Amino acid sequence: MDNPSSSSMHPQSPPNPNPKTPSKTNLINSYHPSPSRSIYSDRFIPSRSSSNFALFDLPLSNKEDSNSSSNAYTCLLRTALFGPVVVSPVTPEKNVVGVNGRRGLKRPNCNIFRYKTETRQRLDSLLPFGVDDQLPGVVSPNPVKIPRKVPKSPYKVLDAPALQDDFYLNLVDWSSQNVLAVGLGSCVYLWHASSGKVVKLCDLENDGDVSSVGWAQRGTHLAIGTSNGNVQLWDASHSKRIRTMEGHRLRVGALAWSSSQLSSGSRDKSILQRDIRAQEDYISKLSGHKSEVCGLKWSYDSRELASGGNDNRVFSHINLDDDQLFVWNNHSTQPILKYCEHIAAVKAIAWSPHLHGLLASGGGTADRCIRFWNTTTNTHLSCMDTGSQIATLTGHTYRVLYLAMSPDGQTIVTGAGDETLRFWNVFPSPKSQNTKSEIGASSLGRTQIR
Repeated sequence: MDNPSSSSMHPQSPPNPNPKTPSKTNLINSYHPSPSRSIYSDRFIPSRSSSNFALFDLPLSNKEDSNSSSNAYTCLLRTALFGPVVVSPVTPEKNVVGVNGRRGLKRPNCNIFRYKTETRQRLDSLLPFGVDDQLPGVVSPNPVKIPRKVPKSPYKVLDAPALQDDFYLNLVDWSSQNVLAVGLGSCVYLWHASSGKVVKLCDLENDGDVSSVGWAQRGTHLAIGTSNGNVQLWDASHSKRIRTMEGHRLRVGALAWSSSQLSSGSRDKSILQRDIRAQEDYISKLSGHKSEVCGLKWSYDSRELASGGNDNRVFSHINLDDDQLFVWNNHSTQPILKYCEHIAAVKAIAWSPHLHGLLASGGGTADRCIRFWNTTTNTHLSCMDTGSQIATLTGHTYRVLYLAMSPDGQTIVTGAGDETLRFWNVFPSPKSQNTKSEIGASSLGRTQIR
């Protein structure tokens, strides 16, 4: 019995009138693949006869041209790189006759895709790579860098009576908990930035005046250096004194924390290393400065301590030729590095939180320079003469002696001999730059800290 489905899928060919000459149709139809068997091929060859070129306004020639596809690609590439071809407006032509003898319009030579000249893009925007990864020989303009705007006036002023006009003291510090500590006479006051509330922490009474304050890196512990050479440790959250540590013979003007280790620098030219967990007042003594120690700062990895003194020295930890800026480590009581380029007291010291061994130091009035050091290689990287100021912040009537930064890095507070604390929004976030309000805008005005 014949299979109807098979016959319908493969109809028989008409007989060949010349049996001796095999028919081409018979040769093609002699092979009948099984309907259940799939045919796979390694490539697809399209048929140009099935392409609808009318959609693209491309005339289809009667004669197949092998270069037509290449010409279309060239046209596309030229349009993408150099912009569209300007076409004159369509005008009537007398020699063009349309259907039914009507005069028609002569169509211009149209591109496949239309691009307006207003939307033409720069060449670098068409590149599949960034500006920083350009190919050699490809030149594109550098992006314009918008200069950062620094407010020239403070957004808040706090009156601070009895704030001492002494360059070698450190009476202002801002904690990671957003609390500002200020030493005024024999008292320490706390200003809570989030609420604007002022709290009196303590009165040293018989222990002399406050000569330095320093917050622990975390928590609410505050160290207070006194003019009698002692260091008091307070729990600010409970307004409770934890202990008093002795050791210095003269006032303590500089404090620096490193985890549970506290360093104190004094006018007696020494630095005492204290472990607040130990019963002893101090565990080691660092000697080397020839005058009062007025600057102290631990590196972020707690490996190195930089100290600056009134003898125009910054100490680091590599060579021992001169003695201006010192650097110490945890394994020696002698400085491992000494730098002598500053010509005035070195009080401003800062370590980079991003690069190990990168140290910045600032000299006093006679120096006016910020210098950068690599303590790992013992090299002086660069020097910037600031003329005492980088950006002019107008407001203080006396020289600026104290400076601290808020924990979010946006605001700095400065203290001067005019007995005021002024708050400046010098490093605003992009969000605050786009709004009219500033940090602490709800408490604008002049208030008193005591």
